[in-house]
Amino acid sequence: MSDYEPDGRTILVTGGAGFIGSHIVDAVVDRNDVRVLDSLSTGSRENLHPDARLIEGDIRDEETLDAAMEGVDIVFHKAAMVSVPASVEQPTACHDINGTATLKLLEAARANDSRVIFASSAAIYGHPDELPIAEAAPKRPASPYGLEKLTADYYTRIYADRYGLETVNLRYFNVYGPRQTGGQYSGVISTFLDQARAGEPITVEGDGEQTRDFVHVEDVVQANLRAATADRTGTSYNIGTGSNITIRELAETVQRVTDTESEIVHTDPRPGDIDRSEADISKAREGLGYRPTVTVEDGLSQLVSSRQSSDS
Repeated sequence: MSDYEPDGRTILVTGGAGFIGSHIVDAVVDRNDVRVLDSLSTGSRENLHPDARLIEGDIRDEETLDAAMEGVDIVFHKAAMVSVPASVEQPTACHDINGTATLKLLEAARANDSRVIFASSAAIYGHPDELPIAEAAPKRPASPYGLEKLTADYYTRIYADRYGLETVNLRYFNVYGPRQTGGQYSGVISTFLDQARAGEPITVEGDGEQTRDFVHVEDVVQANLRAATADRTGTSYNIGTGSNITIRELAETVQRVTDTESEIVHTDPRPGDIDRSEADISKAREGLGYRPTVTVEDGLSQLVSSRQSSDS
């Protein structure tokens, strides 16, 4: 156990059957009483650790949320509509899930004096003026998803300032790793790997010159655990690697680590997408002691190996 990991606490992970949430559950369940609130609309029972207690329900339901939050010391709030394209198609649903539900959670946390670790997003910055992006950079979200994440990001800090609630915002850049599912709205790495392994064309949206800061879920979990025990709260941190790669270069890396014969093809740009992204993680290094450890090449190789093992 590291000195920054929570111990002997009652913990709630919203969206704990999903991609990032389930990894957080795995990291804290041995030494804490862990509950998971998840509707299982996108999460999976297969992701759930057997020692975590599942509360199956919708975070938008106040009665369910209040019951899940009772007596909780720390809440990792990961439940969300996570897709930019879905938010463009369904802005009202995005507002309900990512905005209103987060406000309800903050009220429940205030009633229980719970620390809230909120999954914010680099999407709040929109199209940046310069790279790398620092936390103080202008906020110009380019999609309903980014707007609702920014709204919730502000709300968590207002609750810290006005009500003394312990909150930490973690602004994730592009997270990838095991349990990230394929499909229309999945992370681009998962999609590329699925296409390469199936021998299908690797589809790059737009010209492929978009840059992203891809951060492995192991490093995201590390940031969450550090935020759960950090002395300083009421602030926000970028969580990435501090480097970037173009989407075209990513596709070429996937070709290499999978040894596929799949060709790279270009399709129409994605609505609401941004051109460039790279995190300035100096604040997280100083304030949380956060140190990313997994390179994109290593992370992709690990994913390929784990998928091959699961298939055998």
